[in-house]
Amino acid sequence: MSLGFAIDRGGTFTDVIVFKPNEEVEVLKVLSVDPSNYADAPTEAIRQVLERESGKKISRGIPLPTESISWIRMGTTVATNALLERKGERIGLLITKGFKDLLFIGNQSRPKIFDFDIQIPEVLYEDVIEVDERVLILEQTKELVGDDVAIKTAINGMKVVVEKRVDEEELKQNLKSLKKKGIKSVAVLFLHSFIYPTHEKRVGAIAKASGFDYVSLSHEVMPMIKVVPRGFTVCADAYLTPKIMEYLDGFQAGFTDLSQVRVNFMQSDGGLCEMKSFRGSRAILSGPAGGVVGIASTAYKESDKKPVIGFDMGGTSTDVCRYSGHLEHVMETTTAGITIQAPQLDIRTVAAGGGSRLFFRDGLLIVGPESASAHPGPVCYRKNGYLTVTDANLVLGRILPEYFPKIFGPNADQPLDKEASYKAMEDITERINAFTNKDEATQKTFTVEEVALGFLAVANEEMCRPIRTLTQSRGFNPSEHVLACFGGAGGQHACAVAKVLGISQVRIHKYASLLSAYGIALADVVDESQTPSQLVYEEANFSKIYSQFMDLRSTSIEGLKNQGFSESQIETKYFMHMRYEKTDTAIMISWDVQNPEDLVHFNEEFRKTYRREFGFVLEDRNIIIDDVRIRTRGKSGCHVEKEIQKASEAQKHARPKSQTQVYFENCKFVETGVYLLEEMLAGQIINGPALLIDKNSTIVIEPSSTVTITEHGNVELQIGNDVEKDLTTEVDPIRLAIFSNRFMSIAEQMGRILQRTAISTNIKERLDFSCALFAPDGGLIANAPHIPVHLGGMQYTVKFQIDHRGIENIKEGDVYLANHPLAGGCHLPDFTVITPVFFKSIQKTPVFFVANRGHHADIGGLVPGSMPPNAHHIDQEGASFISFKLVDEGKFQEEALIEALKAPGKVPGCSGARNINDNIADLNAQIAANRKGIQLVTSLIEEYSLDVVHAYMQHIQNTAELCVREMLKRVGRNVLEATGKSQLTGEDYMDDGTRIQLTVNINLDDGSATFDFTGTGPESYSSCNAPRAVTMSAITYCLRCLVEKDVPLNNGCLAPIKIIIPDGTILSPSETAPVVAGNVLTSQRLCDVIFRTFDVVAASQGCMNNLVFGDEKCGYYETIAGGAGAGNGFDGRSGVHTHMTNTRITDPEILENRFPVVLREWKLREGSGGNGKWKGGDGVVRQLEFTRTLTMSLLTERRAFQPYGLHGGENGKRGLNLLKRSGRAVNIGSKASFDIHKGDILCIQTPGGGGYGKE
Repeated sequence: MSLGFAIDRGGTFTDVIVFKPNEEVEVLKVLSVDPSNYADAPTEAIRQVLERESGKKISRGIPLPTESISWIRMGTTVATNALLERKGERIGLLITKGFKDLLFIGNQSRPKIFDFDIQIPEVLYEDVIEVDERVLILEQTKELVGDDVAIKTAINGMKVVVEKRVDEEELKQNLKSLKKKGIKSVAVLFLHSFIYPTHEKRVGAIAKASGFDYVSLSHEVMPMIKVVPRGFTVCADAYLTPKIMEYLDGFQAGFTDLSQVRVNFMQSDGGLCEMKSFRGSRAILSGPAGGVVGIASTAYKESDKKPVIGFDMGGTSTDVCRYSGHLEHVMETTTAGITIQAPQLDIRTVAAGGGSRLFFRDGLLIVGPESASAHPGPVCYRKNGYLTVTDANLVLGRILPEYFPKIFGPNADQPLDKEASYKAMEDITERINAFTNKDEATQKTFTVEEVALGFLAVANEEMCRPIRTLTQSRGFNPSEHVLACFGGAGGQHACAVAKVLGISQVRIHKYASLLSAYGIALADVVDESQTPSQLVYEEANFSKIYSQFMDLRSTSIEGLKNQGFSESQIETKYFMHMRYEKTDTAIMISWDVQNPEDLVHFNEEFRKTYRREFGFVLEDRNIIIDDVRIRTRGKSGCHVEKEIQKASEAQKHARPKSQTQVYFENCKFVETGVYLLEEMLAGQIINGPALLIDKNSTIVIEPSSTVTITEHGNVELQIGNDVEKDLTTEVDPIRLAIFSNRFMSIAEQMGRILQRTAISTNIKERLDFSCALFAPDGGLIANAPHIPVHLGGMQYTVKFQIDHRGIENIKEGDVYLANHPLAGGCHLPDFTVITPVFFKSIQKTPVFFVANRGHHADIGGLVPGSMPPNAHHIDQEGASFISFKLVDEGKFQEEALIEALKAPGKVPGCSGARNINDNIADLNAQIAANRKGIQLVTSLIEEYSLDVVHAYMQHIQNTAELCVREMLKRVGRNVLEATGKSQLTGEDYMDDGTRIQLTVNINLDDGSATFDFTGTGPESYSSCNAPRAVTMSAITYCLRCLVEKDVPLNNGCLAPIKIIIPDGTILSPSETAPVVAGNVLTSQRLCDVIFRTFDVVAASQGCMNNLVFGDEKCGYYETIAGGAGAGNGFDGRSGVHTHMTNTRITDPEILENRFPVVLREWKLREGSGGNGKWKGGDGVVRQLEFTRTLTMSLLTERRAFQPYGLHGGENGKRGLNLLKRSGRAVNIGSKASFDIHKGDILCIQTPGGGGYGKE
């Protein structure tokens, strides 16, 4: 007897597939955690099988015999659970001096932009040691370093400067103190170690000699540029690998001798590895990866090569993936707040599953993201649980309790409780009907079943969003795919999800509920390796690239041979991570390489892929190879697909086991056949409606859909589409939720296209852009939550174009560009690109508009970067556009654009745009994003009709208005009662003494309000003037924060608000006033004033800390984090962007590789947050040393007035800007522009947040 075990150890159940001689297969499930009965679920499953197969009693707790075991393959959530629950090994981080808080700050953005209480998962390390070592990039520092420095050749051929070697004695003393704290595992992270690992290797050796149990080196874990994600990854490795080793030791102890058994573990990349090579950073997706391999092997057919979308719906979430003949990998993902930089399968997750809770809020049906979990679970589990998607399916008859085990209730011995599910659904239906019947004009009464079906429709729409991201944002049409469903709940939603996506074919494997385990059985052993390159892709470098490939291959093949694979079993794939020069998006390109000449094919494949995903190629730009990578696999998968009995002609149409009543859209309850999958014959056909049930799941076959059973007993669904949508324009809370999702999805998809296609760091890396959908009158419908300062403001730019041009003069194929405050702009570097949407030839005027706003690095003006602190007229701030026709009926107006971008050069002391090619490239990306928006809007109209889409455009705005009105009544009543005032007032001051004054009068009856800025100071001689659009954006943002729940971001938010801004003030300046700082500084002070007026949160750092430097060769712009204000019940977050911005900071290794600077220090400014019962967040310290002369501009605030505390909380510390030159440290004030020279150090210390409440 020779047995093979494929095991997926999940969070709730462990799935096991046993491969026996003669192609027999057995499946079983055991609870993953059952401490009263066994210590380890996989071991227990193997024990049960061995006991049955041998016919001998095998007691629990004794080592299992291994004579009859051939192999064991396992995917496990051990690493994932340890990360989610923060139960890994205690670790210390050894990092380059000056960067101890690098990973705490991360990319400085906040995950949820509207939350006062900013929650970012804590770092994994317990303690940090700064190591006094430093390596620099010679190309950027050669003018700075002396002749006596050590210059070394890095592994990619670049020259580096070893500025400071490791101080080994100091290190040893620090390691001793780390050990005394009980820390046994360390992670080592040095800047530029991915190309020069010498220091990491030496420190690693010292740490091992010092007695640490596990030492993880970042260059070994992932030799790729970007120190922040590499740092998260090496910490994850040090944090998780000891726990994995601990588990593996325990697993091995459960057997007498595993030395003769081939034991492999599934990695995140979809390949198996030896037990001894299984490490934490490669184990995060160990379980889900098996599912991807499973659909690749069972749902994809070489005969038609039709790509497959994998749809794995579980209890708390749904995973989706795509397969088109090869496994698709990404090199960076985020799990539990930790960015992992390693080859991983491209799996997208959405918090919607069978256990997702159902809510009705403000006229909208909401599904998730909260989950009922396994305990207490859904209502039907009989444990006083919550109403969930599972309950909705049960109410509709799509789950049959008699086919579920009786494991529910307090004693785990009762069936699912359908009556309890119905009662809970009835309760929420009554609330929905009470809400919809408030208005006599829109009275409608829903049945319990209609509401349950509505919740399923909303859940399906939620689950389709990541599928659209995976396909549409990369140039693929989801309808041209096969849907492969697996997971316990996938079959219940397969037909419906396919219909939403326009997919006609669904494949469900007979082991769909255990497909991850099945995929693990089918997987191959894989060895992945890569090395940094940075070479230009050109024929002269082909021999070097080929040598890199062959060196990697030789090492990899040797490793597989040592595992017992022969040459004929080994296959190697070759990859290059390629990007255009001066861009950041690298694409993984693969081609078969037999000799150097084969490398020529990578160019064609790169250009083809780039054009498909982004819509264009950059003809005159070099291609850079970031890394070369190989993936070598030892073919070892088990391919067992046993044919089942064929149906005779008389048996073709299967007969149901029984009949039941199931509720379907437009059909109500329908007599529905119930079939058992285990009794089906090959070739049998089932016409919907029907339920097809196996031991672990139910497949819902909708009316007009047809099932065919394949020769191997798998299910193929042909999706019918004969049910017409009930197209009415009346508001329906079910459809309202769906349209809210779809409108937002359009804006999000536009954003993904813009980010991927843009050239500049500002848009691609810092994410300084926003995308939105607008009504025919220019009113905002949906704004993806990108950059808050753009929220609500863009609609004034769209409205201006309509009024200025005349709606009848706007033609299909036109695209408009605007950035001037007169046209609704916020400041000149933010270019807004607007495209009208026409629907077929019957519409002579636009039916919608799509637009996006992106920050351009340089548009001319007084200084490089176009952010001059010393501008006194808007013409000095760069190129301006009021209503520029960027595309005229399909023709890009390049000559006129170039002329306009050069125009600032005519202004005394100013220059034209300094890198016009980049401006043009980014504008093309903005046009492409709008083009995607048009496609998606058109698709929505074709699906529902123009009248319905327009009706819901208005309904969704009404919903937002209602949310804001209710919030103003609630908050207004609370604050007014607490203060005893009749109106709300607040004020604050800019650093130049200019006051911003706000009075808010709230009508507590109807929830309307007046925001009156009378008393605000006059227009500034500086550039701190804020156009009216900036004030509108600040109010929109603040209202959304005050609502404190997800509501649509649209024009309705401002509908209850009357805004008074006196002309001639800093918030409504004259048309020639400079405004560049108003968008980035005054906007932040506006938020602090509004929140102070409502008495909800202490002041933030009140600033974006804008730094710009450059010359004719380069330009760079960044905004720098600070401290967040504290509130009632929470501390302010340290080292994070607040309120009106959320842009990311450039990774230090990218910064030093591309620009003539050395980042000397990047850490928290400890003690800068205001004290109080709840403490304000700390600001940061950022020190940059410049390696050649550049023009530097600085725009900051809160250098004169402290960020205020509330309710007795102390103020945060003011910021401070220092220039260190020739031994002096000079305070340069809050705003400055000057030439900075070689050796100068700019030290920016950002403000902390205010405290809240007395200590």
